[in-house]
Amino acid sequence: MTEKALRLGTRRSKLAMAQSGHVADAVRQLTGRPVELVEITTYGDTSREHLAQIGGTGVFVVALREALLRGEVDFAVHSLKDLPTAGHPDLVLAAIPVREDPRDVLVARDGLTFEQLPDGARVGTGSPRRMAQLNAYARSHGRTIETVPIRGNIDTRVGYVTKGELDAVVLAAAGLNRIGRADVVTDHLSVDTVLPAPGQGALAIECTAADADLAAVLAELDDPVTRAAVTAERSLLAALEAGCSAPVGALADLLVDGQVVHEMRLRGVVGTTDGSSLVQLSTTGPVPTSHDEAMALGRELADEMLAKGAAGLMGERAL
Repeated sequence: MTEKALRLGTRRSKLAMAQSGHVADAVRQLTGRPVELVEITTYGDTSREHLAQIGGTGVFVVALREALLRGEVDFAVHSLKDLPTAGHPDLVLAAIPVREDPRDVLVARDGLTFEQLPDGARVGTGSPRRMAQLNAYARSHGRTIETVPIRGNIDTRVGYVTKGELDAVVLAAAGLNRIGRADVVTDHLSVDTVLPAPGQGALAIECTAADADLAAVLAELDDPVTRAAVTAERSLLAALEAGCSAPVGALADLLVDGQVVHEMRLRGVVGTTDGSSLVQLSTTGPVPTSHDEAMALGRELADEMLAKGAAGLMGERAL
């Protein structure tokens, strides 16, 4: 008798299906059980409004979580940066697998890098975080760019460039890598220039708290370093009281000396979307060995950023 298939809830986009497919393969290998993808349409997928207007946080997550709670699916895969920072009492974040490349990338006409873009170049992004940092970077080099709000899936966004409507668009490296489209990238933006969204490049695998057996199996896919890093980043975001449409960037990475990992560095940035004002700070501490230590690292940096005026930069919305 074959075991009943595990049902994995996923959004319908090409990227979500690719991400969920990778996880399904890993769970099949772990359990020997079949895994079937259950496609779920979320409000964020059907709304044509800009993310900053529909609230950003959670718009891609709610329908998946409702399907989990109703027992229609056994587990779900999210892009971690879409998850609200507050946990859900009836669900457990069973695994955060090894993170993909967290960087942002440029897809520009004629193979241009960011430095090679002409003055006044039109650069598409729906993210206030990217707008703030790209404008600040251009400004610091005595140049101007025009950031243009866009939405849509990866193909739609890349299409703005190939059709000549925009000079460039900025996307997450992880998404392009996962759907096999890394060939369109013309420039990887250094994290020294543009800090990614908290949790960018990481996936979250969620199941109900009641399903302890499944949670224990899924936990084998968890990467402790990735979990510590993204927990610190999301703690910073939560302490700044900002949703995923706020202009906040954060990245925690390991500081390696030779072969020895000795500390974790957390960098954070918040800024006005025109790039005229940024608060960018970092803190370094021992690699967190618990959830509470990772949370404390994020809160500590958030407190320093708030003391430097970060709160005043987050009230505005780009759209």
